[in-house]
Formats: sequence, C-alpha cells, structure tokens
Amino acid sequence: MGATKTEHFTNRQNQIATIAKALGHPARIAIIEYLMKVNECICGDIVNELPLAQPTVSQHLKELKNAGIIKGNISGNAICYCIDEKTIEILNTYFSQIVQTVSKTRCC
Repeated sequence: MGATKTEHFTNRQNQIATIAKALGHPARIAIIEYLMKVNECICGDIVNELPLAQPTVSQHLKELKNAGIIKGNISGNAICYCIDEKTIEILNTYFSQIVQTVSKTRCC
C-alpha cells in the first residue's frame, strides 16, 4: 500500500478531503440529517434512529467527530453531539466557490 502523499497538497485541500471522506457513508449522512432535524445536542437518541448496532453508530460518530463535522460534549455518562458550525461554513464556502466558478464558465 503506497503513501497518500498528502504533504503535496495544501492544508485546505487536505481538510476538504478529510471532510468529504467522512461524508462518504450513508449512515453518516443519516446521522447529520438527524442532528439537523432535532437541532440540538443529543445523546442516546441517535442509536434509536438508525438500523445499526450501537458500536457501529459509535464508530460513525467517531469518524464525523474526527473530521470536525460534529462536536461532542460529555454530559454525565453520555456524550451529546451536535453539528459543528465552523466545518459546515468551510464546506459552504468551498461549494459556493465551485458554484460561482461553474456558473461563469462555459464548458463542453
């Protein structure tokens, strides 16, 4: 297995790639959509909303948290999760730039 050579890319490119990779699973998208729907920090409810075992949901939450898409705060014996606005703003800026560029360009 070869090296990814991430050092050849900018910090921004690596950051967007990390976020995109974390978004690359439908269970993670479902978690994000659920967090948007409830619009608050939640703890154990996520497992009840998905057709997945608790350890699987925990692994997906870990991936989303490591990418900075969600944040978690300890509340008693549980961790409460919500969407991290800073990362969503990074994605918004990135995709807005793509939309602006594409709308001004005539291609094929």
